Amino acid sequence: MKKIILYLSVITASGLMMVTVYYTLIDARIWSADIPRSVETARIYYSHLDPRTFFSLVAPINQLLVLSLIILFWKDRRLRLYFSLSFVLYACIFLLTLYYFIPRDVLIFSLTSKATAAEMRSALLQWQVVNPVRSLLGLTGIFFTCRGIHHYYVHKRV
Repeated sequence: MKKIILYLSVITASGLMMVTVYYTLIDARIWSADIPRSVETARIYYSHLDPRTFFSLVAPINQLLVLSLIILFWKDRRLRLYFSLSFVLYACIFLLTLYYFIPRDVLIFSLTSKATAAEMRSALLQWQVVNPVRSLLGLTGIFFTCRGIHHYYVHKRV
């Protein structure tokens, strides 16, 4: 059971990180290609299903998995440290998303937003500058979880 949770944690964290990388490399460039028309197109596209739904479902699962790892491997100080660092990094991502990205997403993508083209451009630029930081935090969290997996197998206790 411990191994399953270990690997599910890496899978969910990797999925979340890859979505943020995709947004940085692809979607953000499309959104800012021809403001306000490109934003209007994105608003219509996202009116059917909001990408935040994915994050609101998968991110808590990831947090619970890492918290489970901390509890399951509590006796091993190094594993507890690795998984705790991952947990803190994922919590930072959650807070960054909640307090930085969501307000900008609402300003940019809400159908009821009355933002001007200049405000959209500014919010998109801010979004594009900080999203790689969010991806880097995710990558670092994955690194610590993988270090934990490595430590688990090198010092495996049956």
